Amino acid sequence: MSDTDHCVIVGASHAGAQVALNLSKAGWAGAITLLGEEPHLPYHRPPLSKDFLAGGKTLDQLHLRPQQHYDNAGVTLRLGERVIAVNRDSHTVTLASGASLAYDKLVFATGARVRRLPIDGESLPGVRYLRSAADIAAIQRELDEVKNVVVIGGGYIGLEAAATMRKLGRDVTVVEAADRVLQRVTSPTMSRFFTRVHEEEGVRIIVDTGVTRFTGTDRLAGVELASGEIVAAELAIVGIGVIPNVELAADAGLACSNGIDVDEYGATADPDVYACGDCAHGTNRLFASPLRLESVQNANDQGLCVAKAIAGDRKPYAAVPWFWSDQYDVKLQIAGLSQGYTSTQLRGDPDAGRSFALFYLDGDRLLAVDAINRPREFVAARQLLAADAAFDARKLADESIPLKECRR
Repeated sequence: MSDTDHCVIVGASHAGAQVALNLSKAGWAGAITLLGEEPHLPYHRPPLSKDFLAGGKTLDQLHLRPQQHYDNAGVTLRLGERVIAVNRDSHTVTLASGASLAYDKLVFATGARVRRLPIDGESLPGVRYLRSAADIAAIQRELDEVKNVVVIGGGYIGLEAAATMRKLGRDVTVVEAADRVLQRVTSPTMSRFFTRVHEEEGVRIIVDTGVTRFTGTDRLAGVELASGEIVAAELAIVGIGVIPNVELAADAGLACSNGIDVDEYGATADPDVYACGDCAHGTNRLFASPLRLESVQNANDQGLCVAKAIAGDRKPYAAVPWFWSDQYDVKLQIAGLSQGYTSTQLRGDPDAGRSFALFYLDGDRLLAVDAINRPREFVAARQLLAADAAFDARKLADESIPLKECRR
């Protein structure tokens, strides 16, 4: 590594910004260029479906860092620039403008894109997706003419959008193809809880039902379900998941499975190319199998790991995953991953009120916790998950016993 080396980061995402801002701190002496397709400084994405959609925050207030931080870190920002090809033999990236950049180290932080719903009427005005600031701006321009909203997809993004729309006074229906909301990401207990909360707030939830077409002529008028029912809607928000952006890496000959394949340092099979964030499928030392996680925490932690590895401070990625979701007066905080759980234990009552913690176990090993308005349990669980401790499941259900005292 020398002061003439150049690190190019493709994607001005949470992960991309984290790499860019930490490279020089980690000891990188060369040039740093951060390329982003959007014309904006990198910004926080979680508020898009909440405060930003509701009009409570401006885009300037969502910036991860002001311009000065990038200047101080020696980062050249090239925004509104799209990369169309990577040549690993010549160590160059080609931009849509026709320009090319030479790199010594390359980082893919290309994130993910929305999964589209290719049915009749998808192109009608009023059919919207949630991924970028531009998506939210398009919805905001139409809101004054909207009384009825249909949210397609009962995952976290869909439910957050439903909560925001309901708080803005719109009539909201959520349509989920699975037999319960949040089926892909959590337990039946959590699905029942969020269904109850949304119904208490006036949202209609329809599950086990597909969408066949969007109706209307000049703009959206309704959403037709597989049952034949047409739900009136001037706005449909589609939130049915995302697809990792791996095409550039795959076209460059890099291995891609459920994302761009990387090792515990974020490196691909090419020692000069790395990937991190939503687009990366890699090793976390705390888990047996490679993972691709869609979370801000993972993007930030993995981005820092990559920055250090590029600068020569190679430390394996080993972080307890955590996530959050805000809906109405409910703050859900998740620590760990619940996949593979064999039993659960509750603190509090998910069928009454809006405060409890649900622990997921495999035998006596704690895998994860879903904490509803329970920050104490969330913080303690994060620490205990990192220690990989064994637990007495009966004690977990006893609210009089501090979580740290539930270890065997």
